[in-house]
Amino acid sequence: MTIIDITRKILHEGPICDHCLGRQFAKLSTGLSNDQRGAALKLVSSMHAGAEKDEELKELLAKNAIIPHFNEGIKCWVCNDLFLDIDDWVKKSIEALSDYEFSNFLVGTKVTGLLAENEEILWAESGTTFAEPLKTELNREVGKRIEKITGKKAYLKKPQVVVLLELENNTVEVQVNSLYIYGRYRKLIRGIPQTRWPCRECGGQGCERCDNTGKMYPESVDELIKPHLLEAAQCDDTAFHGAGREDIDALMLGDGRPFVVEAKRPHKRSIDLSALEEQINMGAEGKIEVLGLKFVESETVEKLKSMKVDKVYRMKIIHNTTEEKLKSSLNVLCQTPIKQSTPTRVLHRRADLERIRKVHSADLESYDETTAFLVINCEGGLYVKELVSGDDGRTIPSVASLIESEAKVIELEVIKVG
Repeated sequence: MTIIDITRKILHEGPICDHCLGRQFAKLSTGLSNDQRGAALKLVSSMHAGAEKDEELKELLAKNAIIPHFNEGIKCWVCNDLFLDIDDWVKKSIEALSDYEFSNFLVGTKVTGLLAENEEILWAESGTTFAEPLKTELNREVGKRIEKITGKKAYLKKPQVVVLLELENNTVEVQVNSLYIYGRYRKLIRGIPQTRWPCRECGGQGCERCDNTGKMYPESVDELIKPHLLEAAQCDDTAFHGAGREDIDALMLGDGRPFVVEAKRPHKRSIDLSALEEQINMGAEGKIEVLGLKFVESETVEKLKSMKVDKVYRMKIIHNTTEEKLKSSLNVLCQTPIKQSTPTRVLHRRADLERIRKVHSADLESYDETTAFLVINCEGGLYVKELVSGDDGRTIPSVASLIESEAKVIELEVIKVG
């Protein structure tokens, strides 16, 4: 079929605007808008009809040349004259975006069932294979005008905001993508979890046990960061993503543990991260410290969650053995794969699995008759408290099993992650 043949079939279906006619041939040329293609097709078809004395085509063109409105009161049967309203959609979009700071955007369209059906009928009846969807053209045309008015660029891959044109109810929705900030935190006091821990009794609803706070602990690393980011980004909420977590009673020292904090639906994006870092650290009053804040992409969260890194711990233990036996036990741990079942203390929230982990080095930092300080460099995922206690045989070997006496961690510090 020639282009004229396809155009004839399209015109047979009913009155059609230049946009919708041109869109059926969108893949055939570049540098033209669809309405320009449509006008050109009507012109060429008219010339062809005159040259070939094709009265049928002349009649179809006379009936269907509706935009500009040669036939008053007749609308395009495909889009219902949607493209006459582009400027209105642009105005609504800019008003909806006015409350958000962004440097790039994307336009999307949610079409009505009727428009989608009209388009499918036209493709089937005309047999065209060169068309693009109606919403693709509308997205592009609205996007071009928003670019011109705002000076911001449309960005297909990772837009900061998405303007969604809801054709059914004639409204615009703005979808705002999260802002991600990477850093490291140091936890300088014990008794603070990484994230909010709902009360076990009430499940977070509030009860007498938790003093109606809904929490097991009054604050967390996340909650010490959150209010400052809420204010800086003027966002709806935040989410905290850590590279693992230390025990509540452990310190996190050294250069800190990597984390990403996510600002959900932020109104502001140009945040002074140095100032934010200072505000968080001042507000934490020596409980935590954050450092090295920087903007990252969303993929960093997945990398953070899946990263397997070695860790170094410093721990104070109580024991009842000689210095020689303790040193000997540490040497054995460095030479033997550690078989470790999920610790009893976390079985209520983790699957009961056996893991094989390695201890890279284990040093006795200091010793007296009842206590000692150990420094353990080990593979990520090793439970070091159980490496000392043995957890009733669930960790093999352990310090306790090797010295043939009880041993227990009473203070724990994470001094290096990765």
